[in-house]
Amino acid sequence: MSGAPAQENASGPALRGTLLALISAVSFGVTTPLVQRLGKNVGAFATAALLYAGAAGIGVLTRSRREAPLRRMHVPRVVVVAVLGGALAPAALAWGLARTSGASASLMLNLEAVFTLGLARCLYAEHVGRRVAFAASLLAAGGVLVVVDRRGGADAAVASVAGLAAVAGASFGWALDNALAKPLSAIDPAAVVAGKASVGAVLACVLALVLGERFPSGWSAAGLVVVGATGYGLSLRLYLGAQRVLGAARTASVFAAAPFVGAAVAFALGEPAGPLAVVAGAIMTAGVALHLTEKHAHRHVHAALEHEHAHRHDDGHHDHVHDVLPEGEHTHPHRHEPRVHAHAHVPDLHHAHDHDHA
Repeated sequence: MSGAPAQENASGPALRGTLLALISAVSFGVTTPLVQRLGKNVGAFATAALLYAGAAGIGVLTRSRREAPLRRMHVPRVVVVAVLGGALAPAALAWGLARTSGASASLMLNLEAVFTLGLARCLYAEHVGRRVAFAASLLAAGGVLVVVDRRGGADAAVASVAGLAAVAGASFGWALDNALAKPLSAIDPAAVVAGKASVGAVLACVLALVLGERFPSGWSAAGLVVVGATGYGLSLRLYLGAQRVLGAARTASVFAAAPFVGAAVAFALGEPAGPLAVVAGAIMTAGVALHLTEKHAHRHVHAALEHEHAHRHDDGHHDHVHDVLPEGEHTHPHRHEPRVHAHAHVPDLHHAHDHDHA
């Protein structure tokens, strides 16, 4: 149906999604220098296996009956994102951290936002205006400066650049994970974390054993499991919740705060900061600020849609009928009738519309 502009306050969900993404970013950001220290002289896949074993535990312990359940049709996608984000990407990060500084690696992880932005545009046609595109270019430029900033002898420089290349590869793996996981954001994020992390941990463990990698013992092993529970499991749970209301590109943009947290922790632990690394951090900060202050509002069309996710009936988009109206958030398959209205919004579950004529 067509009618007057909706009266709902779009800033509420967007603010909640931004806060979820920021907390997720902080949870993950502190892990990079910690993984570098706890995983010292440990195999890359062995490190990944322990990190995602901890993440799987958080997923299992925090599942909710109010959320849409993980169904059989979701399993193939969960397996794909588990391979990318639960095994290959963390292994590439661990390999890279063994060959470069924690601060530089943390800043290089900003490329995840750039890659996710491009993939969200290509795969889901999420709106990317000039402001967002310029912000992404600043993040990319900062990544280049981090590579140029590597100092030391020729052999050390080559090893460091190779390490940063591996971190960039991890960023791309996680970006693919982010983009492909967007359809999963409608269901229980804890169930997705449990499924993804379990598959990723088992796969990484098998590869570590096949390759004869060394596993840590004692406190190092326990530390990696704890870091995985908070920095990977809890962080991913919050990330998926943010992605539900912000979309893939903007969640990644807010999550770009994570590398600065990691770099700050690395500097606090005594790592030196080169002059170009400081400049790179400032440029990337400007890029994140541009993302966070973006506004987007116009008249748009909601096509008929049927899906299942946790929702409320006071958000301006859910007006279907119940025999007895549930209080608060609940989940069930439901239908949205066509609607035309105008309000501030982000590319969430209900705003995947085209912008060719906006």
